[in-house]
This record gives sequence, C-alpha cells and structure tokens, in this order.
Amino acid sequence: MSGFYNALRCSTALAMMVGGSVAAYAQEPQQAAAQDGSTGIQDIVVTAQRREENLQKVAIAVTAVGQDDVNSAGVADVTNLSKLVPALAAAPAGGSFANFFLRGVGSYGGNAFFENAIAFNFGGVYVARPTASLGSFYDLERIEVVKGPQGTLYGRNATGGAINVLPRGAQLGEYGGSATIEVGNYDSIKAQAAVNIPLGTRAAIRFAGQVANRDGYLSDGYDDENGQAFRASLRFDPTDTIKVTLVGDYFHQGGKGGGAVLMPGPVTPGAPDPDDRISSSNSVSIAEVARRFPTLVNASNTGLVLMPRNDGFIDSNFYGVTGTIEADLGFATLTVIPAYRRSEPDYLTYSPGYSATISEIDNQYSLEVRLTSPSDNRLRYALGGYLFKEDQTAHNGFYQGPISTTNLDPYLETKSKAVFGQLTFDVTDHFRVVGGARYTKEDKSLSSTLRQITPANPNPPTSTVTGDLSFNKVTWKAGVEFDAGPRSLLYANVATGFKAGGFFVAARNNTYAPETLTAYTVGSKNRFFDNKLQLNIEAFYWDYKDQQVGFIGPVEISPGIFGAGGKTVNAGNARMYGSEIEILFQPSSRDRFSATLQYLNSKYKEFTYVQVSPSGAALRSACVQTPNTSTPVVAPARLYSANCAGMPAVNSPKWSFSGGYEHEFPLGNFNLTGGARTRIESKRVLAIEYLPEEKQGGYMSSDLYLTLADAEKHWSLTAFVNNVEDEVIYAASRLRPAVPVVFNSLRPPRTYGLRGSFNF
Repeated sequence: MSGFYNALRCSTALAMMVGGSVAAYAQEPQQAAAQDGSTGIQDIVVTAQRREENLQKVAIAVTAVGQDDVNSAGVADVTNLSKLVPALAAAPAGGSFANFFLRGVGSYGGNAFFENAIAFNFGGVYVARPTASLGSFYDLERIEVVKGPQGTLYGRNATGGAINVLPRGAQLGEYGGSATIEVGNYDSIKAQAAVNIPLGTRAAIRFAGQVANRDGYLSDGYDDENGQAFRASLRFDPTDTIKVTLVGDYFHQGGKGGGAVLMPGPVTPGAPDPDDRISSSNSVSIAEVARRFPTLVNASNTGLVLMPRNDGFIDSNFYGVTGTIEADLGFATLTVIPAYRRSEPDYLTYSPGYSATISEIDNQYSLEVRLTSPSDNRLRYALGGYLFKEDQTAHNGFYQGPISTTNLDPYLETKSKAVFGQLTFDVTDHFRVVGGARYTKEDKSLSSTLRQITPANPNPPTSTVTGDLSFNKVTWKAGVEFDAGPRSLLYANVATGFKAGGFFVAARNNTYAPETLTAYTVGSKNRFFDNKLQLNIEAFYWDYKDQQVGFIGPVEISPGIFGAGGKTVNAGNARMYGSEIEILFQPSSRDRFSATLQYLNSKYKEFTYVQVSPSGAALRSACVQTPNTSTPVVAPARLYSANCAGMPAVNSPKWSFSGGYEHEFPLGNFNLTGGARTRIESKRVLAIEYLPEEKQGGYMSSDLYLTLADAEKHWSLTAFVNNVEDEVIYAASRLRPAVPVVFNSLRPPRTYGLRGSFNF
C-alpha cells in the first residue's frame, strides 16, 4: 500500500494547503455562488445523499452532468457517458445489455443472470436489469455519477458506485417547452421535444419524447441506432405541505444492434484492420476463420451458425411507472416512492462471435420510504426502509455451429428488503461527524431447464435446475467533515458495499457467493478567487473481495456430463488506489475551463479461474496457466487453471484525463459560443483472458462545437464534430469460446452534424 500512502500524503498535504489558503478569510460571510454566471461558477444542487445539497458541500465524489453537456457530447445512452466522466467505463454486452465499471470495479455479462456492480437509478428508482438503462437520456435535469460503494443509502448492487439519471418533472404555473432536431453523417436524425402545461395553480403535466435513427458504424449496418421514447410526468400539490408526482415512461429499441470486428492475431493474421470497421459478419472475416478452422465453417455459413451473420436484430420494449409522495411534517420530510418496471429485451446478437438469442420478461416492484430531517438541524438524518421484488422469465439460446447448441429457459425470483439510516452531527459550527448503516436481506430462487447438444452428446436429456439462496449483510459508513474556510471542505470516510451472490445454470455446483468492497477516502472541495476557481481533490484506497467474474467455463450440463457454458465464480480479490483532481475555472462570464485527471493503480491480489480450451492448447494469456484435470472433458479439449494475480483490473486505465474550454463571443443581439473537449486515456485491459487483442492502447479523442444563439436563448444552432481524430476505440472484447479468436466492439467513429433547438 506504499503507493496509496504516497498519494494519500500528497493529497492530504495539498488539501491542507488549500484549506489554509482560505482560512484567512474565515471572517468573510458565507456567500452562494453566482446565479447569473456573471461573477463566478454557478452552484449545482444534487441529491446524491437522498437530500438536496450543494455539490460543493457533499463530502463524497460526485460528477454531475447536465442536459446541455449530454447533447453537445453526443451521448445518446449510458454506454457513451464515459466521455464526460473519466472514472466511468461503460461497455456494450450485446443486444440491449450494458456493463458499467467505476475505477476498475464492475461486472461483465449479457444474460438473464447478470447484475451490475454499479447501481443504475432512474428518477430515484433502482433499475435492476442492465437492459433498461438505455433510452433515458433526454429532457433531463442532470446525471449524477457517485463514485465508491454506496451501501448505506443505495444498498443493492452499489459495490462500486451509482449512476443517477434524473428527468425533468412537471413544473407548477409554467407553460413552456422545447424542441431539438439533429442531423448528421451516417444518415443520423434525432428529434426531442418537451412541453409543460399547468393545470390550475396546484397541478401540472409534462410530456417529453425522443426519436432517433442512424445507420450502423460497421460495414454491414451493425452498431446502428433506432429508438423511440416517451415520458409523461404529472405533479399535484393538494396542500402546501404535500407534493405528489406520477411518472410513466416507455422506450422501444429496434435496429440491428451492436456488432463487432474480428481482431487480427496469430490465429487470424489476415483479419481486416479494425480501422476499416469491417464487421465480423463480412465474408472477409468468415473466410479468415474458415482458413484456420475449415471443418467449422461451411461455404454458405448456414445452419447452426459458427460465425456472425447479417440477420441480427433488436426488438425490445421497456416500461416504467413511478409515484413519489413528499410530505413536509415540520420536523422532517416523509418521502414514499412506489415503482413498477417491466423489461422485455428481445434480440439476436453475434457480438460474442456466435449466435445468441435472448428474450425475457422482467417485472420489478419496489417501495422506498424515507424520513429526512431539515438541513439546518444540528443533527441531520435520513432514515428509511426498502422493499424489492423481481421475477424474470427468459429464454437464452447460444448456437456455436457444430461445436455446441445450448438452450436455457430460466425463471428467477429475487426478493430484497432493507432498513437504513445515515446521521450527520455538527460537533462545532465547522466540524461534523457522519455515520450510517444498512441491513439487507436478499432471497433468490431459480428454476430452469438446460439442454446442450455437442458432437460427443448429440441427443442429451433436458436437465431441470432448481435452487434457493439467502443472504444478509450489514454495510456501513463513518466519516468526518471540516470547513477549513467559507468555501473549503475537507473530509475523510470509510464506506462499504455489498452485492449478493446468485446462480448460473449448471446441473450442480451452480452458485456463487457475495462480493464486498471497503473504500477509504480523503478529499477536499474548494472555491477561490471570488468563486471563479473550483478545485476538488480526492485520494482513495479500495479493498475489493470475492469479486464475481463471469466467463465461459466448464459446467456440468447433466449429472456426470460436462461442457462449456456461461458461469460466474468468486475469482478474485483486488485493491485499487489512486487520486482524482477536478478543476473548473471561470475567469469571466464568457470563459470556462474544465479538467479532470484520475490516477488509478489497480491489481489483483488473488485471481484464479478455470478456462476451457477446445483445441487442447493453452491460451496466449499474460496469466499463468497450468493443466487442470479436476473435471473430465472430451478430447482434444483441455482445462487450464489461470492464475491472474498481479494483473490490473479490467477497464482500469492508470491515467484518465478529460478537459475542455468554452468561450462566448457577443454579436449584438446574438451570442456565438465555441468549445472543445478532449479525453486522453492510457492503455487498459478489456477482458479477463489478458490476450494482446483484448487490450486498448492509449488514445486521445476530441470534440469540437460552435453554437449561435439569440441573446435570450430562445433558439440555438450548433455545428459539431465528435471524435475529431477518428480514433478507433475498443468498447468491449470477447474471446470466442470455441476457437481462440477475439471479437471487439468499437466506440463511434468521427461523427458530425447540425443541431437546432427552440425554447418557448
């Protein structure tokens, strides 16, 4: 931990110098940030700790992103949010699934059993299925990314942090709206609109929607966008102390879906260059695999498909209804949030390098009740309870040509309940202590059929798999906060997170245990020079235990018969330490600089799992591989125990930087604003096999934009170019389990276009 202690000492020393530099102004009265932007940086109000607070007064690491930043960066869904949040990596997992990683903590998978280690919340409601995180990035108040375990206030599956998407709600007494249309290359067209209508003095309704269509970035049309979304929000205040809101949302995702490219390597040296964005379904890619494995690919690539084809699709639907009741009781505010969500992912994808058909019906019910004290109390608290239930009915089919055909039809049920509380006590006017805890009890049950056809077992019986699991855990947080000056906060805390165990489908030995994370943090948040400079610093050390890792490994498909299948194990213990510096400088109302730099040193202290090699040869992995004879397999396949201790965590670049500059030029009754942002990232690993093809090298990707608007900002016209360098950036990597070839998903290439907006 010597590296962490060095980072901690440097960050603490800098924080103390920062605090000391403003201490001389202790007699200066506390002032709010400028609200008109003319003299300094505006305040941002967040709800990351379940109450409204000034972002600069929240003693945790939070990045807040507004709708304008989302639009200008071309962020259509959560998979591209990493452009604006350096600590976050979001990776597509095929079809409608997405995976999140914060500072190297995350999970990877794309089936009915998969759950993220980063909690995704929409409108204050936890969303269990990673499929349902798409299609919500329009008509927003903001997006908050909370870094570090949130086991006290968020609880379920917030091991590494949380993503909070907060839509705009209906506003009383206000008639107005907005409309935006965007056109660009790849025949891209996107339209958004919203309208707010008052219904008397105590009620209002808001409608918002988005339609998006774009051709695919890959040669065969994959990596396209086709979505329609709609949201309605009703607000009703029956009295001055009670506020009721009801929000309904719908999203349809269509198109071909995500694709992949075949990576050049020792087995496939003639694969197309990834720069050409030639899809893996292209005849060139198929021929390259056929050259090396002629018995596995026929001339027409038909039947039980080994290689990707061009018939992939998505036809998924997502619904949600959320009610929120807020009652001012005088001594506290009571908040009650009942919610229902339904996810219906339905798609055919070839992202893993073979055919995978997924269809599900997922029903989620939740209820959260909170009692929150006034913010001016000496003792402040947030107390509550949480109930959650989810049932999933699914079909997962995986077709690997003559190698194997696997069909799973699982029914899963999850029940979770929790009680929680977090207290803040003002020991003095400038020093506070914080403590909190959460008790969670979670029960899971599984009933599934399993059938896997292989050359060695061409007519297997259908196995029925059942099971019940129960977990309980206390997670907690403790910390201190000190106001070193009127605009300087120092803090230190220890927090824990927890993610329950679960199932994968196998005849026996089909469960895995919970994972936990303990985070140690010190930081400082500051404003200087009459509120024109903002400097936030944080140092952290994370202890990650029993990490849940999903991969293709040996599973018992029926008693005594083994094959390759998706499984999850508690494979590793890791540690992550580093620091993050955020700078925002607004020397005038027309100039704005921003920069965020993160240093992350991650390493697995323990990490072992069992690989299946159908060819019998060990993979070209950086991990240490030794033959494993513990499970019988059919020749020539062999098992290898992979020891990856000492390797960096997946999706954890050592250095991440994002920076931007924006300047406004007055032109009489108009304003012209020019801006640029860039993201620089060092190399990172994308998958647990640690193959050379599964690594993303260091890169730089930049965006440019120019906006003309009237002085009152009733309308604007923006020209933009994203990924100016046309950099090829890998979003995810997958090893084809039957043959040692790698398929990578790509982030968007250079895109450009025009965006017009009108407010009324």
